This record gives sequence, structure tokens and C-alpha cells, in this order.
Amino acid sequence: MSDQNTAGAVKLETNGVNPIPDNERYGTAAGIFPVWFAWNISILGITYGIYVYGLGLSFMQAIIFGVVGYYLSSTLVGILAVGGARTGLPTLTQTRFAFGVNGNRIPALFAYISNLGWKVTIITLASTTGADLCAKLFPALCANADGTYTLGCLGAWFVVTLVLSMSVAVYGHQLIVKVEKYIALVTGVMTVIFIFMLLPKINFSALGQQQGADFVTCIGGMVMAMTMVGLGFLNYGGDFCRYLPRKSPAGGIIFWTSMGISLPVAVLLILGVLLADSNPELTKAAASEPIGALTAFLPFWFYVPFCIVIVVSLLSAAMTGVYSSGLALMAVGIPTSRAVTTLINAVIIALGAFYLLFISTSFLATFQAFLAAVSVVMGSMGAIQLVDFIRQRKLNWDPALAQPLGQGGLNVRWGAISCLIIASLIGLGTITSWDPNIAKVVGFLLPESAKDSVFATANVGVIVAMAVGGILYYILTFVLGRYELPPEFANKESELKRR
Repeated sequence: MSDQNTAGAVKLETNGVNPIPDNERYGTAAGIFPVWFAWNISILGITYGIYVYGLGLSFMQAIIFGVVGYYLSSTLVGILAVGGARTGLPTLTQTRFAFGVNGNRIPALFAYISNLGWKVTIITLASTTGADLCAKLFPALCANADGTYTLGCLGAWFVVTLVLSMSVAVYGHQLIVKVEKYIALVTGVMTVIFIFMLLPKINFSALGQQQGADFVTCIGGMVMAMTMVGLGFLNYGGDFCRYLPRKSPAGGIIFWTSMGISLPVAVLLILGVLLADSNPELTKAAASEPIGALTAFLPFWFYVPFCIVIVVSLLSAAMTGVYSSGLALMAVGIPTSRAVTTLINAVIIALGAFYLLFISTSFLATFQAFLAAVSVVMGSMGAIQLVDFIRQRKLNWDPALAQPLGQGGLNVRWGAISCLIIASLIGLGTITSWDPNIAKVVGFLLPESAKDSVFATANVGVIVAMAVGGILYYILTFVLGRYELPPEFANKESELKRR
């Protein structure tokens, strides 16, 4: 552990995408639990349950397949996070091992887009929640005649949430880890109170009114759960584990990462499903107002502090995400400082939020379309990286593999890139979108008669893309023996084949 950590003082992080030296590593795997828990203990998790149920599943099917989807996808995040501790690299720099320095720019760019898309969603929701609160507390200043918030109020909240999340992200890893511990405690307690206040709203005698769906639709519910939680985090895991000691047990990293992600959202999903099944109108309301539809149940005395906690929890998710998006931008290869990447992030988030607030006619349609599209590429990348872990482990997780040709790595590993492109095209070509703008660039492999099929509308193509990417890469590398090793590791090929 370095002096900066033993002293307990929070300092500006100077590390970028370089390997973290052993003398700067500290902590235990359990320490990453509050980072993920604070990120995911949000009222939005209840809305996720409503969305899964809204696909047409029965309440038991929605609970079972939704929770399974959460645990499967978050476990993948945990497995990939192990690489962060072994190499000291952020996830999107370690993926250079599989794709090469220049080849990695493709998945890193999509990961950056995915990251920023999530931040657009989160910061937009934090802004609308804060603006709605002010409209109720200060109607003379912040509300229109019909009681809704004014554009000026919304704009002010947007600036505040953007500045706060960017400020902590610029400071870096150590401050994020410290802040998230307190946020996890406060949001956890308030969410438990919120759950108990919502329980009387569940009409248990009315449960089971929606008939069960077929198996493919259930798989679609699982896929939606995976895209809303785990698959969107595949490119983050190593970012928060790379400061752990190199020999940290893999089991502990996988367990605390997966539990931090899936435990809070699984509980909230169950609540959301029960609410939706006993209150059919809630599903429609949540499609346009994912948070407002739920806070409408609250008495005003609790609504005020809970809205503040909602904003804080969303800011928590924004902070960690913006931090990772800066690393993603560096992994793309843009030679710039953390401050400049933060400014770039702010501009893109502002543009994305404008679309979500003023152009999109349905939050759910845009949200679902975005998740499915980016999850195709992210899931394919994660599957290939996961398979490549076999090779990376046998090469002793050497960080030199993340360097350009001539310095220990390769510029492009064509096998991995080819598998990623093929898998992504298959995935994007077999999913559909509820958003009319995104629908124009997906589903191109489907005949018109199949675009309304359960397979297409449930976006099972995401899972197909992951399977295709992982299987193709395994065959190419470990069956056909195309290891694509740098010159410095050429003598290792015979060892790889013997093991």
C-alpha cells in the first residue's frame, strides 16, 4: 500500500491507463462491494422489474428470468474484473491483449459510447427528479401553471448534476471508493424504508392476472435484464479492481463484484414485478416517467428526502461511470488528460440528454433500443475477452501484451477483430427497436415477416451474438491454433499447445 493510501488523505489520481505498480495497490475484494452496491441501489431498479414484466411475462416468470439474467451477466463482469487485479490495467486497456493496440480502438469506442449513453440516462433522470422536487417545493419559481417543472428549473438541475458528477470523476479512484461507501449506506437505508412503504400498494390478491409467456419471450425477459444491468458493466469491472493486490483471490473478486451488482437490483426487480402485476396502469406510466411513476405513491413528508436520495444515488452511478468513460477514451488512443476527457464527456452527455428530454417520445423505447444495440457489441467483446483469458493466464498476465508491436504487444489481432465484427453484425441484424430512429440501423438480417416475431422483439440476438463471438474465437485460437503472439512471446506458442 502506498503512502497516499496509508495516510488516509485523498489525492488527485495521476494514473491513467498504465499498469498500477505493486506499491500503490491496497485493499481487499470486499472493498469493491459498496462501489457496485451504491451504483445499483436505486429506485430505477424497481422500474427495471416493471419493464421485464411489461414484455408479457407472468409475475413468476418475470422474477425468475429477470433475477437469473442479473446474476449471469453480473458474474461475467466479476470474471472480467479479475484481469484488473492481475494486470493492474483498466478493462478497456486489457482488452488490447485480445484485439491489439489499434484493433482495440473499435470495442473501446463502442464501450465509450455505451458508457456515455448510460450517463445520459442517469444524469437526465437525476435532473428531472430534482426539477420535479423543486416544482413541488417552490411552485412560484419552478413550476408551470399545470404544476410541472419549468425548462429553466430543469436546465439548472442538469448543470448541477453534470458538474457534481464530473468533479468527483476527475479526482479519481480513491475519492470515488471513499464516497461510495457513505452513499451505499444512506441509499440502502432509505431504499429499505421505501420498500416497506410500497408493500401496502401491492394487491397480493390480484397477483397472477397476466398469463405466462412462451419460452422464447421468457428468454427475451432474461436478455432485457442482462442488458439493463450486467452487460452494460462488462467494460468497467477491472477499473475498480486494478488497485487491489495482484494476488487477490479470484473467487473473492467475482463474488463481491457480482453480489454488489445483482443483489440490490434483484430485490428491487421483485418489488417492481409485484407492483406491476397488481397495478396494470403502472407499466404504462413507467414507460414515460420511470421515477415519477413510483414516487407518486409516496406521502409528501417522505417524498422530499427520498427524492434527494434518488438524486444522490443517480449521481453515484454517474460518478463511477464518468470515471470509467475517461479511461475508455484514453484506451481509444486519444492522447489527452483526465480534465480534457471530462470536458468531452460533458459535451456529449449534454447533447444526448437533449435528445432524451426533448426529441424522444418515449423513455422506455429509447432506453431499450440503446441497451440492445450496445449490448450486442459489448457482449461480443466480453465473450471474446473471456475466452482469451485462457491465453492471457498462460502468458502470466504480462502487461507488455497491451503495448504496440515492438514493445511486447501487437497492433492488431485480426482473429479477434474478425470474430467481433461477425458477431456484432449478426446481433445487430437480428434485433429490433421500438425507437423509430434506431430501428433504421438494426434488424437488417430479418425478413419483414420476422421483424415482429418474438425472437426479434425480445432481442434474443444479443445472446446469439455473444455465443457466436466466443465460440468462433475459441475455435480460431485453441482449435486451429492461431494464437497470434507478439515476437517477444513467440517461444511461448509451443508451451500453449502442450498445456
